[in-house]
Amino acid sequence: MKRLLLASALTAALPGAVFAAEITVAAANVAPYLDPGRDHSNVGSQFYYNSFDPLIHKDYTKADMQAQPGLATEWKMVEPTVMELKLREGVVFQNGEAMTADDVVFSLNRMFQATFPPYQVRMRDRLANFDRAEKIDDLTVRVHVKREEPLFETLLNLQQTFIVPEDYIKGLTGDPKVAEDADYEAFSLAPVGTGPYAITEFVPGEKIVYERFDGFWGEKAPLDRATVLHVGEVASRLTALRTGEAQIATNIAPDQLAMIEGDATLKVEGAVTPLFHVMIMNMNHPKLKDARIRQALSLAIDRDLLNEALWLGKAVVPASHTMEEFGPLYMPELKTFEYNPEKAKALLAEAGYDGFEVTFDTQGSYYTNGLLAAQAITEMWAAVGVKASIRDLPKWSGNDPEMMTRNWSNPMYFSDPFGSFGVMWAPNGPSEAEGRFNTDPEYAEIWDRFRFSKDVEARRTAYAELMDRIAANPPVLPLYRPYEAWAMAQAVTWAPKAGHIPYVLDFRAGSISVAAAN
Repeated sequence: MKRLLLASALTAALPGAVFAAEITVAAANVAPYLDPGRDHSNVGSQFYYNSFDPLIHKDYTKADMQAQPGLATEWKMVEPTVMELKLREGVVFQNGEAMTADDVVFSLNRMFQATFPPYQVRMRDRLANFDRAEKIDDLTVRVHVKREEPLFETLLNLQQTFIVPEDYIKGLTGDPKVAEDADYEAFSLAPVGTGPYAITEFVPGEKIVYERFDGFWGEKAPLDRATVLHVGEVASRLTALRTGEAQIATNIAPDQLAMIEGDATLKVEGAVTPLFHVMIMNMNHPKLKDARIRQALSLAIDRDLLNEALWLGKAVVPASHTMEEFGPLYMPELKTFEYNPEKAKALLAEAGYDGFEVTFDTQGSYYTNGLLAAQAITEMWAAVGVKASIRDLPKWSGNDPEMMTRNWSNPMYFSDPFGSFGVMWAPNGPSEAEGRFNTDPEYAEIWDRFRFSKDVEARRTAYAELMDRIAANPPVLPLYRPYEAWAMAQAVTWAPKAGHIPYVLDFRAGSISVAAAN
């Protein structure tokens, strides 16, 4: 283990000897591409913060948005719909190019005025109010929104607005003066940012290697090298820890914790994740168009039992789509979702359920306890008379019109209901765009009041109305906020931070340390 934890950079006998800190992470999944603009997944989101920066950073130890300088050192509103930002001098990308105002404008407009289809999805679901970025001078940019934006700083902190190098991307394929779709595809396999670690090796789905970038504008990275390897089975991840082949293992279920805590060479860091595991229902499937059927499927699921059986009671089961991290918009008093099997049976009878089979899609080990939850849910449906089967699929099926129900996750991308429920279930958001969810003018009007009102009480009222709509015509059931744990060698000090989106492997200064070997 010592060999892999720390390698001596100079012989330890020399005065002032230093040690090269290196770690290996055994990860449940590794992303198939790395582009912070297009990525939306729990898997991919782990990997960007080490290598990229936003214009506006924040205090990541806190869930709420406490803005701090990033690639911009200061900012102000110059008009109700225009923010001006002053750029940090002397920033360089990991390929040696200087970051300029042109790079910033390019990075933002590739998202705000997206032509690349994956960017268009992200533009719609969280950045739709942004119009354009413009260069004022070499160290000044302005960002224009379509209407006054109550979450301006928050949205400029998102992963999708991390800054990337214009000339490098345009030069990857084709015409070096034009950003083409092929350039963005190539960039996702050879990413470059301004963060403290350069990605020096990437094998899609298998391996990522970070190395300290000495040209970083901020505090020096504490690790010389970090390697993330895909190790799909939890038993194999724990074996890698015990043999010293890895120093951190991700996605450890609660039933493994006692065994780890009994090993003096290992320790655990865990937290209730700012994310819901959810069950989604295709309201446009011919068999599920009757809202009573979907209400019954939701009412039949004993989420407290799932929590006890799968998470040893460590997860959090919500009464509505709300989290404490929403601050003044946390609304636990809403009772949107409940367990009521007798009501489920009655609704099935009313709807004339004729015994047709309901399929539940899942994707292997993508979600911790995902397959076990699917098995338990289909048994709960059987208890109220619903015939069900599981489809364990190799890829996402949420855009398949044949999909009836499946597991998914709904992260908190930022600490506001818009940053969780809203990203997924807004008008024209990904759920509606994939054809399994419908909105109407009334829903859109409620959404508009929730999204853009400056008054907290008005937003709370509108959000309650949205939850009433979801209860009456359900497309989703939040199952629980899972308790996720990371196992690690005793020499490693690391823990997830409340201000990150879920699962981020933050290896920046102040976030990780590795004790020197004896």
